[in-house]
Amino acid sequence: MEGRYVTIHGLNVTHSPLSTPAMSIDRLFPALLECFGIILCGYVAGRIGVIGAGQVKGLGSFVSCFALPALLFKNMVRLQFADVVWSFLWSVLIAKACVFALVCVLTLVVADPENRYSKAGLFAIFATQSNDFALGYPIVDALYRSSHPDYGQYLYLVAPVSLMLLNPVGFALCELQRWKQSPDHNHSKLYIITTVLLRVFKNPIVYMVMVGIVCHFLFGGRVPALLGEFVDGLADSFGGAALFYLGLTMVGQMHKLNRSTGVTLILLITAKLLMMPLMCKDMLELLDTGNSGNSSANHSSLSDYAFLYGVFPTAPSVAIYAGQYNMQLEVVTSGMVISTLLSAPIMYLSAWLLTIPWMEARHLISELQEVSFNISIISLVALVWTVAVMLLSKKFKTLPHMFTTNLFLAQLLVCVSMILWRFVVHQESILAQILTFTLLYGSLYSTYLWTGLLAFALALLKKNEQLKVRPIIFILLGWGVPFLTVGLLLMVSERESNTTDSAFFYGKWQMVSSLGVLSCSILLGGVSLMGLSQGSHEEQSYQALEQSSMTGTTEDARDLPQPENQTSAESATSHGSLNRGVYVVSVLCPAGVALRETSRCVRVQEERQVTRHVLLCLLLIVSLLANLSSCLWWLLNTDPGRLYLELQFFCAVANYGQGFISFGIFGLDEHLIISPFRQRLAALWGQAQEENRATAPVSEEIRLTCTQFVRYHKNQCVQDIVHKR
Repeated sequence: MEGRYVTIHGLNVTHSPLSTPAMSIDRLFPALLECFGIILCGYVAGRIGVIGAGQVKGLGSFVSCFALPALLFKNMVRLQFADVVWSFLWSVLIAKACVFALVCVLTLVVADPENRYSKAGLFAIFATQSNDFALGYPIVDALYRSSHPDYGQYLYLVAPVSLMLLNPVGFALCELQRWKQSPDHNHSKLYIITTVLLRVFKNPIVYMVMVGIVCHFLFGGRVPALLGEFVDGLADSFGGAALFYLGLTMVGQMHKLNRSTGVTLILLITAKLLMMPLMCKDMLELLDTGNSGNSSANHSSLSDYAFLYGVFPTAPSVAIYAGQYNMQLEVVTSGMVISTLLSAPIMYLSAWLLTIPWMEARHLISELQEVSFNISIISLVALVWTVAVMLLSKKFKTLPHMFTTNLFLAQLLVCVSMILWRFVVHQESILAQILTFTLLYGSLYSTYLWTGLLAFALALLKKNEQLKVRPIIFILLGWGVPFLTVGLLLMVSERESNTTDSAFFYGKWQMVSSLGVLSCSILLGGVSLMGLSQGSHEEQSYQALEQSSMTGTTEDARDLPQPENQTSAESATSHGSLNRGVYVVSVLCPAGVALRETSRCVRVQEERQVTRHVLLCLLLIVSLLANLSSCLWWLLNTDPGRLYLELQFFCAVANYGQGFISFGIFGLDEHLIISPFRQRLAALWGQAQEENRATAPVSEEIRLTCTQFVRYHKNQCVQDIVHKR
């Protein structure tokens, strides 16, 4: 059969479309914009205090006790069981069971024996329970409404089955952990089993599905006319209310992220957003091969749907489980926020990658540019917010936030340049094209290099809190080297006149220059992060001493779990209480205890910042590796194949979607910006509260004393205490 080719980056890549695509990919971007726009509205409403804690709880009760049961009842009654491909249900269930078992076993082996059972249960539920209805159903409906409208009903079958079979195992492990931690082991095994079963059957997703199935056979697959309008009214209110509630639950959760939970979160999110979709797709490939009634096109469509289902983020109900058991709340809540934010670009990218085999060759290049343009617009909005947070909070004056701000500015210039490129490339002005390309790739190379420089700066700051290298040197390297590289590229290479692709505008030498910048940044960042991960003996001894320190101090207040629906008012109050606690300790306790407590407070804050920077560097290095693979693939192959096309879509999202990562890590949990805005808004409404004025921050004298101890006395104290013990 004669192959078809698509010309990309100067090479003819073999590409033979399968048939008409099953996904309506044009509807995906508006659907994502709608869903995450409502989530953002809920987050902003909770952050500025428009909706209080009691109102959040009431909205959550309405969504879970009224709207969701009505939605499940309506769809289960109308479900056409004859049209269901049961191999899809079994494939997803087996894939979830495999991931559940893998996470559970690894956690039991690796975790601390004191709380291994609760970690195993909650982490396994985190990796397998998806947000099927609030976020998953709108995406599935947008993609398959015209081709496979029955795909949406699979969600109503998969969710309750996994809740009934997998979640009880996790609940049993949590109950076992609670039983082991209780001073008197009065609860029998029968009590634990009964508690787990009651928790499962009290879930509205479980019992309403059972009621819906029974009513399906009683009513003949149709909702009675007397109930129809009532059920439709409640069911239709679920979508917007659930997404708005999801945004409210994200308020104040990122402050719980610290270094100890960072690695755990990376592994859990990898299991949820990468391992789960691959397992679902592979299981369907195995179980659906013998289905004679399913055509090849339907089989491929179901396989793509299984992969897309695995990308759905973690459901907020997992945070409720963690709060009820008062276990691993900081990991679950932070992970829920991060997985939700990462799911948007991953779903968008996955849908495009899954659609590539179905596309006509002539549409691929234009669609690639369309993806870059769309991602740049959304990323630009996220970066404007993030840069504003860094500037208005004046964090850009401190290290390492000064370098982080430069990275964000480079990312912002990349998005602006890509938007300009969309319009300039079709004009006849050669000068405008060259200037736009210079700005685009100068800033893009700057984002590559700033990733390595930021990791290097973190490693230097670990050895000495006062950076020995002047920051201006980093700034000159981060901006000068990229634009100098682009300038040399313009002088030694010739412009490709027959291409509008910015990634190949200057041909082979552009690939070589990209390879050089990427290699240097990855090498510098990788070595720096490895050095950063190796803790010194003094720091380990210091941490060991702190774990055995006296209780009843402000650390106890810091470790108390907060409600998952905590609003900005509660968060601000808790921070004020913490500051007052530090002040009281510094006055009433001996000087050594006060210094230890205040130094620990600042050290925890510094650790949070380092953890966020390390997480940012790790995620950006992954995108750098993808770009490096693309360059090597092009240089070493004359016909890279269709996988090279899919890699280009991933690189486009990675390059122009960096703002999502920056916004998720540094743009969400910022009290210095939101709290003043909330107070001004409350003052305009005449609802200013006196406790905001009563909350006094830590005095400057305590901060200076704490900083002095950490910088000049901590290491000597650690050595003296360790030698004495």
